[in-house]
Amino acid sequence: MVKVISLSDEVYKKLKALKGDRSFSETIRDSLDGKRKRGDIMKFCGIWKREEWDEIVRELKESRKKAKLRGVSW
Repeated sequence: MVKVISLSDEVYKKLKALKGDRSFSETIRDSLDGKRKRGDIMKFCGIWKREEWDEIVRELKESRKKAKLRGVSW
């Protein structure tokens, strides 16, 4: 059964951007079911303070320097 609903222009634009190649119904159903889909990672954008992010990057660089590459022996 099909139902007609009204959305504000702002909500429509966000929903349209989120849906990708899926239907609006699929997008809304997946959101209501709590399934993770495209775009979810954006909610984490800016979650770390600058100092925290700099520390993470520094530690990653140090770890990469300490890592030893394994050679392949034939």
